[in-house]
Amino acid sequence: MAESANEALRDGQIDHSVNLRNYSDSVVRRIIGILNRADAGLFTELVIKLEHMSPERFTIKRLEVMLESVRILNHDAYAMVNETLRAEIKGLTSLELQFQEGMLADNIPPSIDIARVDINQVYAAAMSRPFQGALLSEFLKDQEASKARLIRRTIADGYVQNRTTDQIVRDLRGTPEMKYRDGALEGTRREIAAVVRTALSHTAQFAKDKFTEENSDIIGNLQWLSTLDARTTPECQVRDGKLYTKKHKPIDHEYPWGAGPGRLHWQCRSTYVPLTKSWRELGVDIEEFDIGTRASLDGQVPGKIDYEDWLKKQTPARQKQVLGETRAKLFTEGGLTFEELRNARGEDLTLDELRKRYGEAFRRSGA
Repeated sequence: MAESANEALRDGQIDHSVNLRNYSDSVVRRIIGILNRADAGLFTELVIKLEHMSPERFTIKRLEVMLESVRILNHDAYAMVNETLRAEIKGLTSLELQFQEGMLADNIPPSIDIARVDINQVYAAAMSRPFQGALLSEFLKDQEASKARLIRRTIADGYVQNRTTDQIVRDLRGTPEMKYRDGALEGTRREIAAVVRTALSHTAQFAKDKFTEENSDIIGNLQWLSTLDARTTPECQVRDGKLYTKKHKPIDHEYPWGAGPGRLHWQCRSTYVPLTKSWRELGVDIEEFDIGTRASLDGQVPGKIDYEDWLKKQTPARQKQVLGETRAKLFTEGGLTFEELRNARGEDLTLDELRKRYGEAFRRSGA
């Protein structure tokens, strides 16, 4: 029997979620790059200011005056982050609507009309709708203020402890040996990365919600789809594969929708599959189609499939695209699971780390 339309929709949504995560990672790198470049100027300014204030002359009032130019640099950096991220969000809104329309058009008869959604309206609505309790602009303002406070506190503590200018800057920035991950400001990078990923996920899900609403005459129910790896939260794991009505009410299970996939919790990566109604429900005369097409247009609910199962079904080229050439060999020929390729935080282990842990897998795969 041919793959059903809803199975094709499910597989397409999984593939799309992989692309969205890769895209999100690229945006995070771009945003972090903006802040890193700004920090280079900020540290230069700090060194100049700190060299002109000896411990004997240090007061909180002098520190506030000294940091004014640093605060301006910090503000300008976050203004650029805001501008860049808003442009990405608008572009993502357009791409998400195009994808959802294309997926549906590819899997239903051409005689069924698909409603289009206005990109500008969805973008404006997404930007005005809070995610995780606040607007994007509020999150960025909080990030900017938090970073400014951290700089101020680290410098004040440094003077109290009689640390040199170089030591204070190192406390903030970190050391080259640790790739600057041991500096106080590393936490601000993790925080902005979380904001970026959540904002992009929120936007994609919001655009998808609006498209689904506009095409509610075609869509029957919704199926929760979780990313099943080491980072998946228990609340997302238990909802994976569960069915919901278009009003987000649970069908034959006890788990409420909550805020919805992609918004259930901070950095939520879950999504959902909009399942089509059966073609008789849509008023389509299935006798007009051949046997194979009729089999694919039965409106059946696809079974559960996790990310690893999906990845095993993909072509070698797609596996390499998702994992990279060496990791793909370890996955397909070395016997490593998707989870073993990552650490407890869901981050890719380096090849050196993998080789230390799984030398036999490298030998088996020839990687």
